[in-house]
Amino acid sequence: MDRAALVRLSRRLSYILRHDPASVGLTLDPRGWVAVDDLLAALGGSVSRADLDAVVAGNDKRRYAIRPGPDGRDEIRASQGHSVPVDLGLDPVPPPPLLYHGTSAAALPSIRARGLERGGRHHVHLSADVTTARAVGGRRRGPVAVLAVDAAAMAAAGYPFYRSANGVWLTDRVPPEYLRTSP
Repeated sequence: MDRAALVRLSRRLSYILRHDPASVGLTLDPRGWVAVDDLLAALGGSVSRADLDAVVAGNDKRRYAIRPGPDGRDEIRASQGHSVPVDLGLDPVPPPPLLYHGTSAAALPSIRARGLERGGRHHVHLSADVTTARAVGGRRRGPVAVLAVDAAAMAAAGYPFYRSANGVWLTDRVPPEYLRTSP
């Protein structure tokens, strides 16, 4: 499978595993896992296990995780970003003092008024560094803005933070008073 086909497959997997497993007749377990064999069958035989493994291994964001399932069959899930109900089993962890969020500059007035909200997802996604936040924001339309999040102050005020298996920081929301524009 060429690089473009792997990117298309990654996007399709993201949609299925994060937002609509029923679109291919799948049901995720409560933690978001589904058997790899069931996923491949649901994709109609158009994707091989080698192709799937290439997407998982080659994804620079480590969007997917594979593990041996309780029945001995391998399972796959998206690391975060679900809009379907799942419990990723993450425990709260102390965040670094600052985290970052990349977004479209056009979204800044709304964010300054309301803060960062999770929308249809389970959490707000934050990055540990400006470079990653800028790259994430670059996938939005228009000029990129990077916001610094005073995670230390939020944690001190009782807001929980989680870190997904691929290093993305998660929280329920970021009120506007904890945000500032980052260079």
